[in-house]
Amino acid sequence: MKPLPYPALHASHSGIWICGTDGISRAIGKGEAIGAVAETPHILLNAPLLGQRLGYPDLSGLDLLELFAFIYPARFVVPTPAGMAKTLGLNVPEQEADVAAFCRAAAAALMEQMEARNWKEREGAWSSAQALYRLRWPWASEVAQKLEKPAQGERWLFSKLEEWEEQPPRPAPKSITLSKQDTLATLSTLTGEGAEDRQGQKSYAAAVAGIFNPRRIKGAPNMLLAEAGTGIGKTLGYLAPASLWSAEAGGAVWISTFTKALQRQLDRETRRIYPDEESFRKKVVVRKGRENYLCLLNLEDALQGGFAGRAAILAHLVARWAAFTKDGDMIGGDLPGWLTTLFRRNGSTALTDRRGECVYAGCPHYRKCFIEKSTRASQQADLVIANHALVMVNAARGREQQNRPTRIIFDEGHHLFDAADSMFAARLSGQEAIEIRRWVIGPESKSRGRRRGLAARLADVASYDDEGGRAIESARHAAEALPTDGWLQRLSEGEEFGPVEALLAEVRTVVFARDESQSADAGYGLETELTEVEGPMIDAVATAAQAMDALLKPLVRLGQRIEHLIEEGPDWMDAQARARMEGALSSLGWRCDTLSGWLSLLSRIGGPADPDFVDWLMIDRFEGREYDIGICRHWLDPTIPVTEVVTKPAHGVMITSATLKGGGEWETARARSGAVHLDHPAQEFEVKSPFNYAEQAKVIIVTDVKRGDMAGLAGAYAQLIEASDGGTLGLFTAIRRLRTVYARIADRMAQSGLPIYAQHVDPIDTGTLVDIFRDDPKASLLGTDALRDGVDVPGDSLRLVVMESVPWPRPNILHRARRLAGGGTAYDDRIIRARLAQAFGRIIRRSDDHGHFVILSSAFPSRLLSAFPVGTPVERMPLEFALREVREASSFNLKRHAERGFTLSRASSLRSRSEGAA
Repeated sequence: MKPLPYPALHASHSGIWICGTDGISRAIGKGEAIGAVAETPHILLNAPLLGQRLGYPDLSGLDLLELFAFIYPARFVVPTPAGMAKTLGLNVPEQEADVAAFCRAAAAALMEQMEARNWKEREGAWSSAQALYRLRWPWASEVAQKLEKPAQGERWLFSKLEEWEEQPPRPAPKSITLSKQDTLATLSTLTGEGAEDRQGQKSYAAAVAGIFNPRRIKGAPNMLLAEAGTGIGKTLGYLAPASLWSAEAGGAVWISTFTKALQRQLDRETRRIYPDEESFRKKVVVRKGRENYLCLLNLEDALQGGFAGRAAILAHLVARWAAFTKDGDMIGGDLPGWLTTLFRRNGSTALTDRRGECVYAGCPHYRKCFIEKSTRASQQADLVIANHALVMVNAARGREQQNRPTRIIFDEGHHLFDAADSMFAARLSGQEAIEIRRWVIGPESKSRGRRRGLAARLADVASYDDEGGRAIESARHAAEALPTDGWLQRLSEGEEFGPVEALLAEVRTVVFARDESQSADAGYGLETELTEVEGPMIDAVATAAQAMDALLKPLVRLGQRIEHLIEEGPDWMDAQARARMEGALSSLGWRCDTLSGWLSLLSRIGGPADPDFVDWLMIDRFEGREYDIGICRHWLDPTIPVTEVVTKPAHGVMITSATLKGGGEWETARARSGAVHLDHPAQEFEVKSPFNYAEQAKVIIVTDVKRGDMAGLAGAYAQLIEASDGGTLGLFTAIRRLRTVYARIADRMAQSGLPIYAQHVDPIDTGTLVDIFRDDPKASLLGTDALRDGVDVPGDSLRLVVMESVPWPRPNILHRARRLAGGGTAYDDRIIRARLAQAFGRIIRRSDDHGHFVILSSAFPSRLLSAFPVGTPVERMPLEFALREVREASSFNLKRHAERGFTLSRASSLRSRSEGAA
């Protein structure tokens, strides 16, 4: 491999190195490094992260990750030197000083791949390279030299994508009863010959089979609450009866998750059921909300000038990916999570349909649309892997009734309450209102983007139908009463415009007047109860309600008119127009429901409180800056609407989790799943984890780290990570404390040769951070709630979990109301035990895992210890003794690995925090 004629740069907390074109590496200072990269293009690995290390946020150069995304679209690489080396078959650099030279070798290896005959992603590369050359992509000139112009015009993105086809409605499933024998036989097939005989998994699968029996009474589904401890093999345990029922009854089973990580795991596990690729693609479909998928029309706009500068380069790299992706999922699919972060902006937001502006059949790419393709595929699939929010959205809004799930498995069921809380809440805020204004009127700036207002999306209705046209014009005029760009600035200056901005101004005044948190300068959001409101507020509410009603009425008329036109079928309505109107009805219904919810909320202000709801006024802030103001309404018990719109209409439902009871009793599971609202009780099943927690894990409560002592807290984290030799997951209850601890210990960890990464600090998406952490047994990762619940890192990469304090619920207005209704301290304890159980569950994922769970809180209440599995040793001790235990366990693990012939030499060779860039 001939090295490219460019130097390379590497930076970490422990130093900065440059490798010249002569292949010689040397250490340099920050000033020299910044001057060098500003003058000459350098090969880099993750420019945003290196820029953060150098204090030079505008750092740019020849980023290896961008080149990888061009050559291998829809493939993932752990964005570290070790990850890149493993993928390219190169030697992992042994020292920090070797990384810069490695970057030059990696660039040469990637370039060489473009000349290989077996390069699968060649198609479209030449055309894409020409466009990127015109955009001055740093790699363009080198790439162009490796690509020959095709003899014939090559297929590119839009001509390459397959079209979906309409399918007849699926017949109703047959009524059958699964036998235990057949269920266990299917499970045996999935686990494979020679697999460990797990009685708990068999019992679990047999229990799950019961939800597929014929329903006896309408509105009374076969419902199972199942807690299956870690290591039972829960996924295959429910996939066995689900796939068996689908094959024999001819119906679809929806498997709902809360995290994208579990969706990816299910996507892999279901390949055991359908090993043939063609059959798998037909039988298994991953469904997400439309905001997760690439919008081809948005992409076309971006490619044709809607994006400029670096964003335009991102659009072309996404286009390369779109030609090879499995399903067009930009959030958690096969688009590398690090790609959009390389461009210092959330490019996925602009390239997905986040504002409901889809023109459906009016789009020239409608027949190739990833969203439509996924929707139609799910109507014929046997297993639909969705998420809690999507299942609730479809049910609540009455969408896709022909595809409404009747057999549902809610995995990660301990999150069902929180998902429902978000789904069935009402939030009248400036940000929400401005989105509806944009949806009706369209962009009001002078951007080059296409017009996407209601009139543009329904141009044929406006042109050919007088009544529909008048409704559109009335809606457009009424929407002008909603907030527009610059509303926050106007409110802060007392110059609000329009009735809704006037209402938000009153909300802001009331919140600041009643705030008693003494946190005006702390950067946190503010809130106050929606009670005892007076004259100015009441007047503002009435005026705003009139404005919203003036918008709702024409939208309702428009919906009625579209329904009439669809039924009437006038001469000007072709099949494309009909499909577009049918799609527009769904979007209209969504906005009408939102406006109706707002009017319902406003109508109760000044009147008696509704005991089923909790209402409050809020100002959202981040680091002292206001970004939204509004009125919120949440169900006191959000499982009530879930039970009515999701559970009762179904025939069979299971809610399962390793921590469904949250370390408590079945009462917790019944309350947070909504089972208490059913006329007939749900079945309950429990199987304990097969792990020997008494031998494999230990809980340590450190007694001498003072609350509020940030220096002591940071020192404890640093010493624990060093004692464990990395492999540590640090969990925080506040982002500010996480950042403070990270800032204090990052340099120390680098000097110890222990790379450390941090959520909310590193310019890396959370999923990629976990991938980096999993790939490196020496690495440690700091984070908050998302890491407490969504991390699956079996083996040696995770052997110590450290929590900085007891995860008390945030004492806001909503929590206070639920606490009062749920038993006071007992309600808090149920929440805390559930969080502790989830955090502890990160430690032991396999039968040969060992680890410690450390809590840096001397005031940890003994009553919460039931959150941990029975038999788990728990001991209170000073930090000094905790370090000794962790250190001894680390030494034991190294010895154990040596006996198994395992070596950490390559895995632990230089890993600095900069390796995790992406």
